[in-house]
Amino acid sequence: MGAPFEGGGRPYRWVRRMTPEGPIRRRAGEVTDDTLQAMAVARSLVVCRGYSGPDLARRLLEGFRTHPEFYGPTSSRVFSLIEAGIEPQEAAMLAGAERGGSRTNGPVMRGAPIGVVYRGLEVEEISAAAAHLTHDDPVTGAASGFVNRMVSELCRGRVREGAFMAAVGGCRDQETLAAMAAWWRRPPVPSLDAIDLAHAAVTVFMTTGSFEESILSAVNMGGDSDTLGAVVGALAGATYGDAAIPREWLVRVAERKELIVLADGLVNVAR
Repeated sequence: MGAPFEGGGRPYRWVRRMTPEGPIRRRAGEVTDDTLQAMAVARSLVVCRGYSGPDLARRLLEGFRTHPEFYGPTSSRVFSLIEAGIEPQEAAMLAGAERGGSRTNGPVMRGAPIGVVYRGLEVEEISAAAAHLTHDDPVTGAASGFVNRMVSELCRGRVREGAFMAAVGGCRDQETLAAMAAWWRRPPVPSLDAIDLAHAAVTVFMTTGSFEESILSAVNMGGDSDTLGAVVGALAGATYGDAAIPREWLVRVAERKELIVLADGLVNVAR
């Protein structure tokens, strides 16, 4: 839903349904790199029955080969280096050095399946490892881990205030913790920065009361709207469940059949 407004300001009118076009030509309901990367994480977790760095790196690369035009600056450079024969973690380091840092929000956008499968401090540990495959800056793993810990707690029936406090308790990165622990003290900024994006997602989620309201509030904010919608959607979905998704939206999602299969697989692995 956020794809048509990615990288721009707020839409000139309140968006309530999926629309086509945007910076990259897409049909209404076609997914972006946020979903492609999250699907890669989910497939890897399901097939390997847990986290495998080499398998996940391979699957992320396959998604990049399919739609390289969808991917953000850090991930694109990392995957290009891997294509040239460089090992994933070395590629992440080189990309970070070339760009003067690698704290973009790729790990935050794709990490929610980790929260479905893992619980407790394992969530933060696996999130950091998965982030490090493409992003050398530790804040990306911490920001991803914060969101994923909330997803983990919410999936298991905890109310959102309790899920938030669990994420605060599990966060070991001081910069991430300073931004997230008192989220209400700063305005949300849906930027490419990992901490900014995670903070904006948590802010939207904590201040809305339904799946539909959460998604609409996210995608109408502009900025990195598809990523914000994806991360807010993960938090809201973990809270309200699939029955809360408006049918008008669900039937238009291009990958919905595979997403349902992957979701079932994640639940089976978690059990």
